[in-house]
Amino acid sequence: MSTRKKIFKIVLIVIGVGILIGGSVGYYMFNKPARDVQNTKTDFSFNASELVNEYLTNTQKANHKYLDEAGNSKVLEISGVVANISEDFNGQKVILLKSDSDKAGVSCTFTPKTNANTQNIKIDDQITIKGVIRSGASFDEDLEMYENVIIEKSDIVSNK
Repeated sequence: MSTRKKIFKIVLIVIGVGILIGGSVGYYMFNKPARDVQNTKTDFSFNASELVNEYLTNTQKANHKYLDEAGNSKVLEISGVVANISEDFNGQKVILLKSDSDKAGVSCTFTPKTNANTQNIKIDDQITIKGVIRSGASFDEDLEMYENVIIEKSDIVSNK
């Protein structure tokens, strides 16, 4: 009978330690600071048309180039002409970089902290935006239209 009690105590201790470790990891992941894109070194700089064409030509190759093994985006600086300025449901500014000849553009969503930096931006301005990619350009056969590259955590780098 005493061996059963010992085994029962060991099992309870192992379960308790497992719960404690799992809870600690979960707490750490939940409170992990957000990625500071604007203070991170830029990995790639190019114009919006180049990024769109890369995705429309070969999506897998572009994903391999701009995403790491875990699926996190590298930091990009994209230059282009402002084709549209809007606001999403969260009150965040969204700027579309697209030239008339492009099939799709680059849609850049700003953060609550960087929204104010878009105040002086106008349609047809030539700007450079820094951010991370959420999805690439593609053709949606159901809707029969091109979908834009989506960049998030954006901020203005330069406004010419």
